[in-house]
Amino acid sequence: MMEHKRLTLFAGHYGSGKTNIAVNYALYLAREGKKVCIADLDIVNPYFRTKDSAKVLEQAGIDLISPQYANSNVDLPALPAESYRLVRDKSVCGIMDIGGDDRGAYALGRFVPDILAENDYRMVFVANCCRPLTRTPEDALEIMREIEGACGLKFTCIVNNSNLAEETDAEVIIGSMDYINKLCKLSGLPLWLHTAERSVAETLPELNAPVLAMDLQEKYFALPEGGSKLCQR
Repeated sequence: MMEHKRLTLFAGHYGSGKTNIAVNYALYLAREGKKVCIADLDIVNPYFRTKDSAKVLEQAGIDLISPQYANSNVDLPALPAESYRLVRDKSVCGIMDIGGDDRGAYALGRFVPDILAENDYRMVFVANCCRPLTRTPEDALEIMREIEGACGLKFTCIVNNSNLAEETDAEVIIGSMDYINKLCKLSGLPLWLHTAERSVAETLPELNAPVLAMDLQEKYFALPEGGSKLCQR
């Protein structure tokens, strides 16, 4: 069972899997009958955007807010004015997909006064011990502090998204426990969730936090010959 806040913000190191988690959590809330709106606040990384899952989100009745030029050959560092809907419309469960590291987190700063005033939010640090620049809990903690300094908002919890893409199995997630437990101790933050691809989640034993079973986000890349190649993240 997961306790929900009206606003849930996902941030972390580049490649930690923030977008995939944000999309799957939005779908989870929608399945519970909640009115959901998700915003892509990543103005740094033009790849693997929340908009890649636009059709899936639309089918689930989830509103999507994304930069005007997402998934095009133009990628301008600008957020749509509609992004303010998440902090002003209290009737929706709002989810924010924050850009990687401190550079991406700057975009969140403009919403922080409203977020703090309402005080019904969860600021989630997405941890992945399999990424090369966050191999140690100390590395992850440094990234965490940089993001907090950039956006002016403290993290409130941690999600364990440790994975090796399609090579991930139950042992990878179980093997990440020492890392995650140490990161929680160093940061003083609780572990909110583990995540795993749906078929892997079904093989996991009972852990020290709920598991969010996820479907991997898909993205098609155009090939020179006019074909397409499917990549899962």
